[in-house]
Amino acid sequence: MTHKDFAGFRIDRLDDTRPGKLKPVSVVDIGSNSVRLVVYDGPNRSPAPIYNEKILAGLGRGVATTGELSGEGVTRALAALARFRRLNEQIGARKVYPLATAAARDAANGPAFIKAAGEALGHDIHVLTGEEEAHYAACGLLAGIPEADGVAGDLGGGSLELVSIKQGKVKTGITLPLGPLRLMDISGGQMTTAAEIIEEAFANAPVLKKLEGRAFYAVGGAWRNLARIHMTRTGYPLRVIQQYAIPRHEALLLTEEVSRMTPADIRQAGDVSERRAETLPLASLVLNRLFAMSGARNLVFSVLGVREGVLYANLPKKKRKADPLLSATWDFARRYSRSPAHELELCEWSGHLCGPNGIECTRRWTRLRLAAAMLADIGWRAHPDYRGSRAFTLVSQANFTSIDHYSRAFLALCVYFRYQGVFTAPPAEIAALVDDKAIHRARVMAGLFRLAYMLSAAMPGALPNIPLEMDEETVTLRLSGEYAALKGETVEKRLAQLARALNRQPRLE
Repeated sequence: MTHKDFAGFRIDRLDDTRPGKLKPVSVVDIGSNSVRLVVYDGPNRSPAPIYNEKILAGLGRGVATTGELSGEGVTRALAALARFRRLNEQIGARKVYPLATAAARDAANGPAFIKAAGEALGHDIHVLTGEEEAHYAACGLLAGIPEADGVAGDLGGGSLELVSIKQGKVKTGITLPLGPLRLMDISGGQMTTAAEIIEEAFANAPVLKKLEGRAFYAVGGAWRNLARIHMTRTGYPLRVIQQYAIPRHEALLLTEEVSRMTPADIRQAGDVSERRAETLPLASLVLNRLFAMSGARNLVFSVLGVREGVLYANLPKKKRKADPLLSATWDFARRYSRSPAHELELCEWSGHLCGPNGIECTRRWTRLRLAAAMLADIGWRAHPDYRGSRAFTLVSQANFTSIDHYSRAFLALCVYFRYQGVFTAPPAEIAALVDDKAIHRARVMAGLFRLAYMLSAAMPGALPNIPLEMDEETVTLRLSGEYAALKGETVEKRLAQLARALNRQPRLE
């Protein structure tokens, strides 16, 4: 069940404190370059992949010049689909969403291949139209970045889908024949010719006019490799591609440079496979011309695309409106904390920090406060000497969506300080992603968590009966009735730490 009455946020399955059971759903994506199986843990607001396999079959290689799917690609794809059928059965996928994109849509032998592919997979395969492909790509983007405002571009081997997104609304998208495999065929491998083809297509694409001063969201495996190369070049400390952002001028420089590189140079520049390295120069050229011919503000990468968009579009409307970050962190609490019910009480109790005399609690910071509280107990099973580093790694590298890198680093610091100590030096590589405000606030949240667990022993029932109050000078903890017996040196010490983080004096009544 999805609730909408928790601090103004909808959170998926908030009424269930039991560890989530797997209810696998599967998406089989037959693209122009890759054939992929992704099995997710269930039809959830923030689904987690439990199995992911792809082969770069190159189905679309030659379609633009011969009109036919690659014979080798067909053979490899059918073999992969037969394997995927067995894997779906073995995993117990309750629902399978098979889809095919540009190559199967455009090739003369596409219908015959789709029939054979359906027999190999054991499911009828839906061949997406260009508009459907653009729509699902945008839905996938919104599934991970609900606040997205700009244009989403999903680059496959055979086509590029572009669609404008504003205030959660997906506009009608367009398809352009600019996939790198197609460009390779029709340009004869000549970059100058490819650039002319790309510029001609973009000149007649009105959606690019809607990019002025807005973000361009890059979807697709080829473009994700650009993020990896940029991270390597800059020594970026957080190797998480979701919502990794590059300013406009850096995006132009990067894409121009990579478009001129050889596949061998590309493989040395980053963790790029041989087949991806072959098509990446053209993929980079498409992105470079797109930025040069539009006023896009910055480049933002999304690892969610058509596959996740299909799942998102098939969720009930109430589930779609749930917050993906809080739904994911609640799932963490259910799986890893000693008492999920206690984490919900901690969410409420942390609200004592808000108010006229407390810390800023805008909607954004309230959301992060709740997420931090849900993650506050995830390291308890680790060895005491490694709880801080273990929790820090889990959070900083978690498969969360709808969170930028600044906010991800903040949450990682909250759990790190919670276990290592409020005034411990933060890990330098992550501290570089935030500012003094985030570090200070992470110390405050950690101070509150450390005090809370000394009062509750991680069990529900105590925190709602223990008031915590703040004014301009003091932080006051009130222990009355049966809870007065909780007073002790450790509690006094933890209260003093919280007060120090808030630049106030502690007071215990």
